[in-house]
Amino acid sequence: MSVPVFLAAAETLTRDEILLDGPEGRHAATVRRLRPGERVDLTDGAGQVAECVVRDARKDALLLAVQARYGVPSPTPRLVVVQGLPKGDRGELAVEMMTEAGVDEIVPWSAARCVVQWKGERAAKPLARWRATAREAGKQSRRFHLPQVADLASTAQVAERLRAAALAIVLHEEAERPLSRLDLPSGGDIVLVVGPEGGIAPDEIDRFRAAGAVPALLGPTVLRTSTAGVAAAAVLLARTGRW
Repeated sequence: MSVPVFLAAAETLTRDEILLDGPEGRHAATVRRLRPGERVDLTDGAGQVAECVVRDARKDALLLAVQARYGVPSPTPRLVVVQGLPKGDRGELAVEMMTEAGVDEIVPWSAARCVVQWKGERAAKPLARWRATAREAGKQSRRFHLPQVADLASTAQVAERLRAAALAIVLHEEAERPLSRLDLPSGGDIVLVVGPEGGIAPDEIDRFRAAGAVPALLGPTVLRTSTAGVAAAAVLLARTGRW
């Protein structure tokens, strides 16, 4: 069984003895039922880690003794996935799988053909769900650098990200170049665009091409938008040596 991971503030990790309380401590004590002598890892989600042992288990908190501290370098190159908004709960599924795979940043994109649109105040709730999903999936998969879930991006904002990337890729079923054969950078950001259920509109493809993006074919089958991102991430993470 892998050592459970919980989140704590960076300044908390500098202490020799830590009281893990609040939602994280309640989950550790009442759901995970951790007991004295068991190992726990704490992280700030930005690469700092404290290896701990449970000293005392309370009703909704744990008293931890820190055994060791270390930092985990940020992975490179960074992998950013621009995700067209899926319908239903498939957005959270996509975020969960991409987090487990190792994607560094997820950008929700309001594409022209998205069935679902986040508008006005309604955007806050689904965005909060995506961020909560990334946080919980990151802990479950023992990630010490949690992925960032950016604010909702327009097509113009996505084009700006593509323009600034070390490599910009748009998954497209009519592309001739396979994703597995693209030349990849050793550093910087690889920004990958995954379209919505309705596909990427022609004017969006043209705009992304103008920003320097390369259309690429993921494979011989058409994947759902909620699974294409993690499949493409697996290809890229393996080819960059991060896997």
